[in-house]
Amino acid sequence: MAGVAEGRRTQLLKGLPATSTVEENSASGVSVYNFTVTVSPLASEGVAILPTIVNSNPLTEAFDIESKGGLEFRVVTTGNPVLDYETMPKSFDLQIFVEDTAGRTDLSILTIQVKDKNEHPVFRGNMAIQTVTIYVLEGTPPGRIYRVDAADPENAKLKYSLHPATVPFSVRESGDIFSTKEFDYEKDPHCYFLNVTVTDPDGLNSTKTVNINIINTNDERPYFTTKQRIYRIPEEQSPGTIVANITAEDPDDEGSPSRLFYSIQSPDRHFSINPGTGVLQVTRRVDRDALPLRLHPNISLTVRVEDGPSSGRDTEMVITIIVEDVNDNPPECNPSAFRREVNENTTPGTVLLDLRNYCEDIDVDPSNNQFNFTGLSGFGSNNFALESTVSGRLVMTGTIDFENPANPGVEVYTLTVRVQDIAHPNYSNIIYIYIRIKPVNEFFPVFRNLSYVFSVSEITKVGSSIGRVHATDKDWPPSVITYSIVAGAGTRDYTNIFWISPMKGDVRILARLDYETTQKHIFTVQASDQEKSTTASVTVNVLEVNDEEPVCSPNFFSLQIPVNLAVGTNINGFRIECQDRDSDPRSFRYFINEGNENNHFIFSPSAGSNTSRLILASRFDYESGLDTKWIYNLHVHITDDNLVSARDKTTHLIKTGTVTLSIRVIPNPTTATTTTPGFTVVTRKENLYSGSAWYVPFVITLGSLLLLGLLGYLGLLLLTWLRTHCPPRINATEKKKPKKEVVVTMTKLNTVFDGEARDPVTGRIYEFNTRSGARRWKKSNEPLQPVLAMQAMPSATENSGQGMDRAEASSKKEPSEKRKELTAATKPAAKPSAGQSESPGQAGLRLQKKKEESEDGGLSSPAP
Repeated sequence: MAGVAEGRRTQLLKGLPATSTVEENSASGVSVYNFTVTVSPLASEGVAILPTIVNSNPLTEAFDIESKGGLEFRVVTTGNPVLDYETMPKSFDLQIFVEDTAGRTDLSILTIQVKDKNEHPVFRGNMAIQTVTIYVLEGTPPGRIYRVDAADPENAKLKYSLHPATVPFSVRESGDIFSTKEFDYEKDPHCYFLNVTVTDPDGLNSTKTVNINIINTNDERPYFTTKQRIYRIPEEQSPGTIVANITAEDPDDEGSPSRLFYSIQSPDRHFSINPGTGVLQVTRRVDRDALPLRLHPNISLTVRVEDGPSSGRDTEMVITIIVEDVNDNPPECNPSAFRREVNENTTPGTVLLDLRNYCEDIDVDPSNNQFNFTGLSGFGSNNFALESTVSGRLVMTGTIDFENPANPGVEVYTLTVRVQDIAHPNYSNIIYIYIRIKPVNEFFPVFRNLSYVFSVSEITKVGSSIGRVHATDKDWPPSVITYSIVAGAGTRDYTNIFWISPMKGDVRILARLDYETTQKHIFTVQASDQEKSTTASVTVNVLEVNDEEPVCSPNFFSLQIPVNLAVGTNINGFRIECQDRDSDPRSFRYFINEGNENNHFIFSPSAGSNTSRLILASRFDYESGLDTKWIYNLHVHITDDNLVSARDKTTHLIKTGTVTLSIRVIPNPTTATTTTPGFTVVTRKENLYSGSAWYVPFVITLGSLLLLGLLGYLGLLLLTWLRTHCPPRINATEKKKPKKEVVVTMTKLNTVFDGEARDPVTGRIYEFNTRSGARRWKKSNEPLQPVLAMQAMPSATENSGQGMDRAEASSKKEPSEKRKELTAATKPAAKPSAGQSESPGQAGLRLQKKKEESEDGGLSSPAP
């Protein structure tokens, strides 16, 4: 398209634009117009895009461009679709595009006009697609019998003609065909073939054939030519057997083959007649021995002959078929197989079966229904016999005893007897007789052991097999022994703890065993052969396993502690007490599994005791951002593996109890309270105990006493040094704190309960510490404890509210002043230097560390 973009068009298509013509109905490949392509001098390689029809108006695919060689081309018809002057556009404008390799293009239009061509006339309707057949009844008066439908594509007037001209028919200008005579079927031809020709004014014509058939009319009654009326056939003839050939004639046929129709009018399904030939055949089984032929062997049939399938003339006659009996049934016994039971040691001569009562021959003729019994055979048939061939009575001749060593031990004897016709061809049947020898139960079942003892772990899964009992029976053949529990398989809580397999004797448990409840179960099992039974005793010893979890009280508790609580303090005096039904109190270990962010809390002792106290292990630091939570939800795990050696813990069954604690940290109160600081020694023990090391408890006890004495002495020295070298520190922004006295003690502080309240559920009075939140029930004869002047605080609820007010007030202060107060209130104590004293918490932790180091150097001992 480069030439168009530059505003000029290069003429590459020579001979275009142009106008050409083509006749309608042109075949594919007809040349319509020729043109050439001239390329520019710069196009060294000729044409880049060959001449192409890029558009047509109207749109069509009836034309295409073909190369004639070199740069010569022609426009040809494609035949898809075929051009039709009468139904399609008369003119097409084709846009032809070409481009050479230099990028120059040309686009031109070729106009093609379609020329009309005279076409042959065409038939329409049925004559256009098939040969038309016309039926005319004989005796029909002359008249119009058919109209030919034809048309000329150019709408010219058409002319009709018939060939041959000698036929008794004519055609008119409208295309109507008329008969010119009244036809007689017996005299005239039965069929005429007419060639109908239609011609246009230019002489073009088309021809079609019309068949005219003359239909005969019926005016005579047919008659039978067969004289025989009675036929005899034997029974059981196969379907298709010909019984008779019935014939008839029709005077209307005048010696030509009759077109007659035969039928049976009587309601019988044993025979059928060919409607065109009159052949009478057997269509289904004819059984002389079955009703109704067993009583009436003669069959009467009414045969009709017609000279038309409907509304014709007809004649009827009656024929009789006599069915004769033949020996076609063997003697049969119902049932054909017999089963009898006989006890062992049955007396010889006993009649077991009378076959004559069960067998018969259904043939009608007495000469064909006589039979006898022969051929008794089968393994062990020497123990049985037929009394006679006529009677068919089977009797016992021998003695069968299962316990006899000479007896083959067969329980069921299979015998065969032949029942056979006396008349030819001697049909027969086989009778099967099954004699089952029923054993007599003579022996009791016997258990392999008089009693059974099974040892079962108490954690064995419900449904598990714990053992098997077995019993035998000397009877032959061996009886099926079933097992059952007849006594003692339950407890107060469970009706049935044990179950036994009825067929295998496999004993299983139905409920969980508990050593702590019952250590031994005794029950009785029975073996039975359905008639006789024997019992045996079963003892189940329950083996103890560590399957009980430690149960601790309380298992959930809420605590409140001040933010400046001294390290080493037993929080609110809280402790937990644990019990385990199958573990020693010294086997417990305590550890906090979840919620102990920054490890502020520990339990002491951590192992070796059934009681443990909650200790504050490190100070809270909210100012630096180390601590952010004010509520701690601790998940405490208590395991019972403290007395298990380290190497056995991987295989030993360990149970875990859980305790949930909610600890709320209360910010600094507005008033300082005088407290007596103290420290609690935190111990961690994990006992690896051996019963043979008797000296270990003695050595550890003696070492502990010496260590406690040393710690007490060091504590007194530390207290004296602190009072001498640590004057009270005064903070300008806070009130002067009271001087704290350091008291070294190995027991927890006695909690001062300075408030009381009534429990809303029980109505009882309880006392509480307003600072730590510790509570206890008040004794009825105990007065309220005196409250120290500096320890009087609001209740837990009021204290919480005042904490909120102080927090709001502090938020209104200047940032620098607020930062100064927070620093003074929450800054942890630094390591003491020369001339400074340690805080009670730090001293307690240092003594704790020394104690743990001293214990690590010695032998471990069981918890006290």
